[in-house]
Amino acid sequence: MKKLLAKMALMEAEIKAIIENPDSKAEDITAKMADVDALKAKIEAQKVLDQMESDRIAAEAIANTPVNSPIYTRPAIMDKPWDNFGDQLKAVVQAGIPGGSTDPRLFRNAADGANESVPSEGGFLVDQGFTSELLKRTYETGVLASKCRRIPIGAGSNGIKINTVDETARANGSRWGGIRAYWADEADTVTASKPKFARIEMQLEKLMGICYATDELLEDSAALGAVVSQGFAEEFGFKIDDAIINGTGVGQNLGLMNSAALVSVAKETGQAADTIVFENILKMWTRMYSPSRSNAVWYIGQNVEPQLFAMAMSVGTGGVPVYMPAGGISGNQYSTLFGRPVIVLEQCSKLGDLGDILLANLNEYLLIDKGTMKGDQSIHVKFLYSEQTFRFVHRLNGMPIWKSVLTPYKSTADTLSPYVTLAERA
Repeated sequence: MKKLLAKMALMEAEIKAIIENPDSKAEDITAKMADVDALKAKIEAQKVLDQMESDRIAAEAIANTPVNSPIYTRPAIMDKPWDNFGDQLKAVVQAGIPGGSTDPRLFRNAADGANESVPSEGGFLVDQGFTSELLKRTYETGVLASKCRRIPIGAGSNGIKINTVDETARANGSRWGGIRAYWADEADTVTASKPKFARIEMQLEKLMGICYATDELLEDSAALGAVVSQGFAEEFGFKIDDAIINGTGVGQNLGLMNSAALVSVAKETGQAADTIVFENILKMWTRMYSPSRSNAVWYIGQNVEPQLFAMAMSVGTGGVPVYMPAGGISGNQYSTLFGRPVIVLEQCSKLGDLGDILLANLNEYLLIDKGTMKGDQSIHVKFLYSEQTFRFVHRLNGMPIWKSVLTPYKSTADTLSPYVTLAERA
């Protein structure tokens, strides 16, 4: 079977060469396709022979087993844990090679459904303990995901529906979407009111990563496990953070920058391009919904920092620093603006563009995930290059909880939100 599959891979390359050759003739393709059909027939016949051989061996084993002896004894290795992540990945690869040995521990996590014993067709899953650790490191590596309101989605469900209060203004008759109270004299009656609710509906989307591992890397299980664990944890963490900020909402998270609840503060009259001034920061702070201020964080692009270091609030003929760097006199882990942390984030825009500085309370951002990460392997994708392919899939989605900005009770000109950014300064 191994020889037949290798021959099929070579034949695939030959057909591709014929197709790409402008001088090739129809009879060349017809002849080669006939060879392919013949080879496919041999592969199917070999499958039947392999199964017959397996059945014969099983029958002989049963025939030679004493009547009172158990036919199956659980191998002791089934209860032995894997040495490390790479150790199990190597076993998955070995099981996927035609004629290769299969570690019985792989069947502890076999995929449900058809072909559960064929890794290249969606079989052996990466051990749940390893995928859980990979998922944990993903959220630890990312900056934003761990700050969101996260809800795991259980088995048998593909999404979530949540009712929230539909409140877009704080005026009388609008709080809680419609509840209103009255000061009343004795025997007075008042108009009945009720709250208004909105529904948040989200379906899980798929974040997927592919890793190619050479045969040389597979020889060192510790190195293989480290590469896959660190690489995918960092990449998944980065992509989740980017979706929280910039996601389009189509096949991925809806990001803050594309939310209808985002407040964008206009630049100052005559403000120079690619600058941030104290008045920008002050107005962003005043547009942050006050109950959200205690959890709000400033997220900035790295080239915004020089603007903050040079910023000061004018007082008489002098000035007072606005930006407090981390460490030093402040003794804080993070730099601060208005007492709230300032975190440099790669996913923020460059200086002067919309989104180069963002003030957000991510407790008002909902993140759902399946709670597990699925991993499997194939020998076929990179067969000609002697490389194995590992695939990891994490199903999740996210969106801002607020559906729109909020009109305050008194100052109705300036709307409020837990997500505030600065307009473009071109």
